[in-house]
Parts: sequence; C-alpha cells; structure tokens
Amino acid sequence: MPDASGDVIANTYGEITRLVERLHRRYLDVIRYELSKLGIDDINAVQALLLMNVQDTEVSIRELVDRGYYIGSNVTYNVRHLVDTGYLMQNRSERDRRSVRIHATEKGKEMCHGLRDMEMRHASSINVEPDDIDSARRYLRGLERVWSDSIQFGRG
Repeated sequence: MPDASGDVIANTYGEITRLVERLHRRYLDVIRYELSKLGIDDINAVQALLLMNVQDTEVSIRELVDRGYYIGSNVTYNVRHLVDTGYLMQNRSERDRRSVRIHATEKGKEMCHGLRDMEMRHASSINVEPDDIDSARRYLRGLERVWSDSIQFGRG
C-alpha cells in the first residue's frame, strides 16, 4: 500500500494528465481566435497546428505520424486540405512514388509567423521563472516518454 506521499504523487499525476487534455483543447480555441484575428477562415485550428509543426522544415506524412502528432487518416485529410488551400506544398519522392514530403508555402509561412507572434506575446505575459518553465518542459517530456513506452513496449 502506498504511503501518503505516493497518494499525493498519483493524485497530482492524474490532475496533470487531465490538465494537459484541457490545455490542448483551450490552445485550439486560442488558435481559432488568432486565425480569426488574422483573417484566416479557410483552415481550422487543427490544420494550423499541423502547419506549425511543419513550419520551415520538409517532412513526410509518416514522420508526423511517427512523432505522435497525428493519426494517419486525419493527417492525410488535413494535409490534403492544406495543399488545396495553398498552405502546404507536397512533392513525391523520385525513388518511392508512394512517399510524399511536405513543406510550407509562403502563404503557410506567413500564417506560422502570425501564430509565432501570438506565442511570443503569450510567453512574455507569463510571470514565471525560466527554471520553472524548464522544469515543466522536462516533466511533460518525461510524461510523453512514459506514455510512449507504455504503448510501444507494454510498460506500465
């Protein structure tokens, strides 16, 4: 039977996992609001977040799925929409015609720039010490690793 400190840790863990889910939904609301301010109405918040994960890089759809950002069918639909609306460009591999690499167009980069400005405004309004932010990042990365290992290796 766990001692009181174990109960506190388990309860805090549960609270944090539910907070992460609520924060994700709230962040999508923030992105929706920011897209509206930017006059962007042809993509949704999930698609904008996908574009933010691509930004200035060139990645394959498989890489986005492997990183755990998206589920295969959803990412394919959203990438197709972002290509159709001019935010992403896709290129088929010369070696493997099934492999598609994507990157942001100028229109996509402009949208990312607007959302990065929003992120900078929000980051500057948080009254917290850099060490505390780093601790939160490390904890959330650890949580991600535990969950990934739990799925991949059947741990936990």
